[in-house]
Amino acid sequence: MQDLIQVTGIILKQTPIGEYDRRICLLTKERGKISAFVRGSRKPGSRLSSATNPFSFGVFKLHVGKNAYNVQEADIQNYFEDLRMDYIGAYYGMYFVEISDYYTRENSDEKEMLRLLYQSLRALSVPSLSKELVRYIFEMKSIVINGEFPGLPVDWRLEASTEYAVQFIVNAPIEKLFTFTVSDSVLIELEQLSQHYRSKLWDREFKSLEIIKTLC
Repeated sequence: MQDLIQVTGIILKQTPIGEYDRRICLLTKERGKISAFVRGSRKPGSRLSSATNPFSFGVFKLHVGKNAYNVQEADIQNYFEDLRMDYIGAYYGMYFVEISDYYTRENSDEKEMLRLLYQSLRALSVPSLSKELVRYIFEMKSIVINGEFPGLPVDWRLEASTEYAVQFIVNAPIEKLFTFTVSDSVLIELEQLSQHYRSKLWDREFKSLEIIKTLC
């Protein structure tokens, strides 16, 4: 039997291929961001049809072909069904996926981005957390993980609570990120900071963010 590997990851996106197949983009712990074909997944009754949806997290067994990976089995451990049922939350999730796709590469160590994406998708389903706060945390921490965080702007006057929140985002382990809430005034300053960092560091606009702005 030809080589099989096992990876743990989240599906970032899927694309129909031909009449019956799909190609998925996976962010994995072992191999960074990879693409893989899921043969026959569009056929009625395919056992792999549910394992091609964006946000799905699990363990995938892949056949390593000469030029491509092919999914042989998938054990999906979290479909994020609550998020799929939340129209606005789903767009936030799509936005996080777009950022993850933007930052990650194949055969790079993307464990931290994978953990951040997973925990952020979970946080979107927590009623006590505002989705805006989850978004600003995700944006800033993704910049930190990728070594681009420039620090607080030296000429800005911010509330002490805002400065504390930013330092917490920068330094806290990913599993501890979504354990706090902030006042409305701090949330506004975090929004301003996040906009500042995006305009300075990112070279594109993300479609899902534009949709979020029209919905919120």
